[in-house]
Parts: sequence; structure tokens; C-alpha cells
Amino acid sequence: MTTVPIKGVISSDDDAEVYEFFGYSVATPTSVQDALDAAQGMPVVAEINSPGGDAFAGSEIYTALKNYAGDVEVDIVGLAASAASIIAMAGDTVKISPTAQMMIHRASTVSQGNSDDLASDLQGLDSTDQGIASLYAEKTGMDVQDIYKMMSDETWINAQDAVKQGFADEVMFAKQPATVTNIANGSLFSKDVISKVKTLMRKAAKPDPSNAKENKTENNGQSADSEMKSKLAILFGKDK
Repeated sequence: MTTVPIKGVISSDDDAEVYEFFGYSVATPTSVQDALDAAQGMPVVAEINSPGGDAFAGSEIYTALKNYAGDVEVDIVGLAASAASIIAMAGDTVKISPTAQMMIHRASTVSQGNSDDLASDLQGLDSTDQGIASLYAEKTGMDVQDIYKMMSDETWINAQDAVKQGFADEVMFAKQPATVTNIANGSLFSKDVISKVKTLMRKAAKPDPSNAKENKTENNGQSADSEMKSKLAILFGKDK
């Protein structure tokens, strides 16, 4: 049985490089599709431990798993929050570790522009919430309005409750779930931050012929700590 890892931030293919640049684990539609293609129709286990991220990337991954020709088992081994909880609903069977958690909430975005732009974004968020609530309701058999209330309250669901409410089919290994204190609320970086970092990454990647020799010497001796400081400098726009 092939394991399809869905670990770390759920990201679009275009934005994944920003998270990887700062050392975050990332799951993208392409990485999941590649794993499914390699499995060639054999049964797969999608292992999820993710704080969530991009809802539309999550939707694409969910769709890829649902379209897969073989059997799909979803194992929630740590956290399935936000967009990752959407992906979890794709399993023919959904299992959850006794120490794992799910978290569901309403969609969020960063908006700017005139009143028409804001109204459009509001309508888009409402439409996204309705689609996600309907997906949860289809899996659980719960009333859509009850699901919507859980999303509005940003609800954390432990293993026992996940099975009781129908989000999962069985608890793995243990009988008693434990609580964890991880905080998750979708993407780690906003779209604005991602755009800024991409621009600064491109700028930083351009070689400066006037001090190429000096840079080569510095890079060869650069420690992990100084490398991270350099990346943070790029993030905050202090890289020269």
C-alpha cells in the first residue's frame, strides 16, 4: 500500500517555494497527484498532519483523491485543520490517531479595494463556506446548519468526537483520545507576505559581479544561524 504524505502547509504549486525557502514542509496538488500517479491504481494511505492553508489547493487535492481509481484510506496522524480537514473527507475510510485533532472554521481572506471589491470578496467567502459545510454534512450526515455553527465557532474535534460526529470512521490504536494544544488557522503567510517574499527572493538571487568573490567566501562559511538571519532579512525587506 502506497503512502501519500500530506504534511505541513497546504499550498498552491506557485506559492510552495516561499514556504520551502523558510524550511516549512509543504503539500501541494502536484506533489499529491505525482504520488497518486506513481501508485498506479493500487490502494493508498493519505497520511495527514497539517495546519491547513490554501482552501482551493485543498479542494484540488481532495478532488484528486476522490478521482483516484484505487481505494483511498485517510489516516489523520497528527492534525487535520482548516484546508487539511477538507482533504480528509476524501477518504473511502477515514481513521484518526487517538492523540490527533481536527479543526474546522470559516474561510478567511485578505481583501482590499473599493466597496464593490469588498462585497465581491464577502460573497466569495460565503460561497466557499457553503461548499465546505455541504462537504462536511455529506460525510457526517449532520445538518448543514449545525456544521455551519461549528465552523463559525472554529471547532476543535478530538478523535473520539470525530468518530461520534461522523468526521472519521474509526480511532486508531487507543480507546481514549488525548488533547493537544497546537494552534492552527490556515496559511502561515498571507498572500501579501508571499508576494513580497517572492519579489525579494528574485532580487536576492541576482548575482552582483562587483563582489562575487566576497559573496562566495561568505557563503562557504555561512552557518545555519546566519543563513536563517539572511532569510529573515529578506522577509522583512532588509536585505541589501
